[in-house]
Amino acid sequence: MDGLQHLLGRVSLTPWDVVDILAVAILFYEGLKLIRGTRAVQVLLGSSIILALYLLSQQAPLYTLNWLVRNFVGYFVFAAIVVFQSDIRRALAHLGRAQLFRRFSRSETGDDTIEEAVVAATLLADKRTGAIIVFERAIGLRNYIESGIPLDAAVTHDLIVSVFQTTSPMHDGAVILLENRVAAASCFLPLTVNPQLSRELGTRHRAAIGLTEETDAVAVIVSEESGKISLAVDGGIERGLSADRLRVRLKNLMKEGRADQRRRQRGKEQG
Repeated sequence: MDGLQHLLGRVSLTPWDVVDILAVAILFYEGLKLIRGTRAVQVLLGSSIILALYLLSQQAPLYTLNWLVRNFVGYFVFAAIVVFQSDIRRALAHLGRAQLFRRFSRSETGDDTIEEAVVAATLLADKRTGAIIVFERAIGLRNYIESGIPLDAAVTHDLIVSVFQTTSPMHDGAVILLENRVAAASCFLPLTVNPQLSRELGTRHRAAIGLTEETDAVAVIVSEESGKISLAVDGGIERGLSADRLRVRLKNLMKEGRADQRRRQRGKEQG
């Protein structure tokens, strides 16, 4: 105990040291939250084992193992970028969604657009016609829009329903709504690799979840098998939503963006 007090007495902490420690702790905490439930956890455990082997080879006369690990570490950074590319994108997107940067986001979806999308989802669910309707928020979806067929049309439930008819050449893929317009149809979305998802979820649900893992978009999914309506947001999914519940959830998710837009407009007028 006396030794600990003596050691602490020799350490002089400045306010900047406290800030430094807190910043590192927050980065570690946010990093662990981002990789929780993903394959990055297994990769991180494997990397820890390699690091432990390296430290062991430094202390013990394991020259061959030490040489092998030292040469492997030189390529580890490049391998990590390839393996963790989706996780890195998600981490940077999560950072960009911080409250500080939301003032730079574009205009959000209006209530009329939400109502048209809810009506379309309800009609498609009654007919058990599969569909994905994506709402863009702060993070742009240009890459996914360019993968589909551009429309730039007014949002109506008739248009959305007609797009997802099995006889339509645009039914395979997602419809992306941008600033109260149908930006594109037949858009391809990235599939999630989350191993914790239910096996009941098909490709359509996994594509919607994969998009919301990498961006802050909101995706409405209509199941072709069950006719149920689901909502994907922030890498999670809410299943079996009624029309009323879906309407409330969408309005709540878009409300914050509209508030940011009003604050930006007031700032421009004052400036």
